[in-house]
Amino acid sequence: MINSILRYGLIFILLMLLQVLLFNNIEFSGYINPWIYIMFILLLPCEISSWLLLIIAFFTGLTIDLFCGSLGMHASATVLAGFVRPHVMRLISPRDGYEPGSDPSMIIYGFKWYLIYTLTIVLIHHTALFYLEVFRLTDFFRTLLRVILSSLFSITFIILLEYARKGK
Repeated sequence: MINSILRYGLIFILLMLLQVLLFNNIEFSGYINPWIYIMFILLLPCEISSWLLLIIAFFTGLTIDLFCGSLGMHASATVLAGFVRPHVMRLISPRDGYEPGSDPSMIIYGFKWYLIYTLTIVLIHHTALFYLEVFRLTDFFRTLLRVILSSLFSITFIILLEYARKGK
């Protein structure tokens, strides 16, 4: 129990530092903004209770909001991602179900499963985040382009970090 709290605490700190010190400084022509901190929500254990997942998601997003000065946009988008995560996991669950005590990883469930899982959660998160940021429909297609490009960029880095995390 203590080991998993320390492990997830370390992962949280590392992802927040990467996001704040490195990825917040990456922006390509206003269209691509990678948000890899969402990986923390993706890495939480499969059997985590919904209320705890929502609380962790809120504080994860709030931490980024404090560093970015974004007034709750990240917190709300991350809570939405935390809310849909159990439903997405239920929809794409393996035939035998999830292994008890496992975390959703590429090593255990395969690349295809992890890609679908990550793509779905990141697209939901980024859609909520960018449309909350714009908060008008007049820039619908421009914002949609931002969502798609930023999601692809974020997913690429999340998958690379997953490979690095598992030592592949």
